[in-house]
Amino acid sequence: MSDLSKRSTLYFDPDLHRALRIKAAVTHRSVSEIVNDALRHALREDQEDLAAFEERVAEPTISYEELLDDLKANGKL
Repeated sequence: MSDLSKRSTLYFDPDLHRALRIKAAVTHRSVSEIVNDALRHALREDQEDLAAFEERVAEPTISYEELLDDLKANGKL
């Protein structure tokens, strides 16, 4: 952990905490390392999702009802 690390208190579901401690022991990593990596991964996914939404902002939208009508008109329902 770097000198710039921040300390925080987290409360885990007991079963998740047990799994986390076991994973830390098996992988020879700290609980903090595992949690930091998982959080980085989740935030990266959020960033990718937001970028995908931004790319599709100009696409036309269709309501669910319109979709069903279209499927029925084309013999797919």
